[in-house]
Amino acid sequence: MGVVHHANYVVWFELARTRLCALSGFHYADIEKMGYLLMVTGVEARYRQPARYGDVVQVVCWGELAGSRGLRFHYAVRKGEELLATGASDHLWIDAATGRPCRIPTPLRAPFRRLAGLPPE
Repeated sequence: MGVVHHANYVVWFELARTRLCALSGFHYADIEKMGYLLMVTGVEARYRQPARYGDVVQVVCWGELAGSRGLRFHYAVRKGEELLATGASDHLWIDAATGRPCRIPTPLRAPFRRLAGLPPE
């Protein structure tokens, strides 16, 4: 069909989210080394226009706090000025040692509040 398969958009979302975490000052691997995980609990995508093979796209990602234990990331995929897709993913903070949900880790509160456009506490 000459268009990018729809599943690739979710991969692009993950790449943008990982880059956003790195911009917070904590690469996702650093977060895992601290003993925490950001478990994906949901993903949604809305396709507006197809990306075609060979297109160069830009994926923008921004965060939103969702309570004391969750995050929601939003995404916009563009080719130039053209909006191709939007999406979101929901995540829950997990203590890796116990596998249980936990509050946002103290060292990560300020950086992730900044990602959500909020002032530090």
